[in-house]
Amino acid sequence: MRGAAPRAPGGSLSVALCPGARHATKRWPGFEPLAAALAACALAAIATSARGQDIEPRAYSNAPVGVNFLIGGYAYTRGGLAFDTALPVSDVNLQTSSALVAYARVLDLGGKSAKLDVILPYTWLSGTADFRGAEVERVVDGLMDPRFRLSVNFYGAPALKLPEFRNYQQDLIVGASLQVGAPLGQYDPTRLVNIGNNRWSFKPELGASKAIGAWTFEGKLAATIYTDNDNFFGGKHRSQDPIYSGQGNAIYSFANGVWASLDATYYAGGRTTLDGVRGDDLLQNWRVGATLALPVDARNSIKFYASSGVFARTGNNYDGLGVAWQYRWGGSL
Repeated sequence: MRGAAPRAPGGSLSVALCPGARHATKRWPGFEPLAAALAACALAAIATSARGQDIEPRAYSNAPVGVNFLIGGYAYTRGGLAFDTALPVSDVNLQTSSALVAYARVLDLGGKSAKLDVILPYTWLSGTADFRGAEVERVVDGLMDPRFRLSVNFYGAPALKLPEFRNYQQDLIVGASLQVGAPLGQYDPTRLVNIGNNRWSFKPELGASKAIGAWTFEGKLAATIYTDNDNFFGGKHRSQDPIYSGQGNAIYSFANGVWASLDATYYAGGRTTLDGVRGDDLLQNWRVGATLALPVDARNSIKFYASSGVFARTGNNYDGLGVAWQYRWGGSL
């Protein structure tokens, strides 16, 4: 739309060994079942995301040190603004398609398991919205802001090589992460909204994961902090308050390595200031989703996910669908 081009869904990467791996390694103590468990569960969570709207199961769990993950994914959304809600547009009707490539590696940081991941998304967007009483249309594609994240499990998930990992069983894991968004995406200051954001973002997060039988319950608290955009829509100065978010996931692991998750997230804050004028655009939004991960073989896995807005103070509810394929290698797999 002329002057309005919201960014398409991004991705938050999660490299995780599923709880079902604990049962698989009990039944088959050899290499093959462990690889099958990895195939089922160490899958990137390329969930539709919107600066605090990530719905990402299995973000905090353990995997063998030295394992690498290469991910390709596709996501589709339709409906309201899928990310920057603090904009003066209404009656939004957008469709976005996003492809991405991501890489992750499991690390040993001082005896604690850690993960480093990089996400490179590309988005196509089309649709209409009302801007100052007039309908505007926009068709655009381009690179989104890439994301980089380091996460560390500092309790309950020691750094283990593959032979040691075969005997590992999850109980309670507590970890933290920091994700950084770099302002390298497509950006045109003559447009109201862009695929890129022309500013840095920093998202510290604290998370916990508790395994009880075949179930794993996760909780996360995060804050996304933004630098200012000094070239917003014709050279205006735009700042935004942090967005605070909480998320819960209930994950069930089946005996064959398949796992499924029910997910919910709430996010609030994000009020903007434009050239010193405070906006009436406080976020108070709920989203729910579901995830299904399937093993293909010892090195490949596939995941399907969907999410939808339940309540949005800003009227930016949207629906999202996606699929991700992952290949893993290294770590003596």
